[in-house]
Amino acid sequence: MSNEIVEKKEQMLTLSDTLTNSLLDVKGGLPTDLNVERFVNNSIALLNDNEQLSAFAKQYGTNQIKSGLMKSAFLGLDPLNKEVYLIPYGSKLNFQIDYRGAKKLAKKYSIRPIKDIYAQLVRQGDDFKTWSDDKGQHFDFQPMPFSDNAIVGAFAVCQYEDGGVVIDTMSIADLENTRKHSKASNSMAWKDFTGQMYLKTVLHRLCKHIEIDFENAKQKELFDEDMSINVQEDTPPVVDALAEDNIVDTDYTESEVEE
Repeated sequence: MSNEIVEKKEQMLTLSDTLTNSLLDVKGGLPTDLNVERFVNNSIALLNDNEQLSAFAKQYGTNQIKSGLMKSAFLGLDPLNKEVYLIPYGSKLNFQIDYRGAKKLAKKYSIRPIKDIYAQLVRQGDDFKTWSDDKGQHFDFQPMPFSDNAIVGAFAVCQYEDGGVVIDTMSIADLENTRKHSKASNSMAWKDFTGQMYLKTVLHRLCKHIEIDFENAKQKELFDEDMSINVQEDTPPVVDALAEDNIVDTDYTESEVEE
């Protein structure tokens, strides 16, 4: 066994022990349904399987890796399920919530029970329209199958269990303007996974209009911090309609993005 492999194995064992101890020290502030042992095992499995993250541990140090994993645990998000990720930016690893993680948090902690919440990209050639009538606001989305055409915008929808609907839309100009003012506009996430970041941006903006009640202040702090990275404060109001007509009950259909 090479020295490099031995060194990596020892590093992961040390990280596993320190992460476990740190989580047990703050267990009262973690989500009540978080299984600490499973979270640690999933985190170490991800680091062992992902060469890029292993390189990050060596380049940035295990303390930054541990810091990001601790934030994941406070929110109850699983890095192995790609609900969060660490993005190198300068001399630091930035913790960011993935589109899937934002959906999970909104559904779990919304005061008004959510039936479904999702975002979709709109490309050239897709048929997308919104309209209002005496029943409220509606939309219809008919995407072209397997289209790789240019992205012209994105929209997010939240369907509540009581029939209410919240909709937000952003043009490509809106999305790029948000990217321009982002604190991490030149990060790997924006450069390599632009479509994924568009989805996250419009979903995060929608979440600003959903009343979310976290279990503790630390969770709210981390969620708000993540939103401030990608979402501008001067966001226009969205529509909340008590009508389910013409609602597309689908989920994200873009290819899964590897961390």
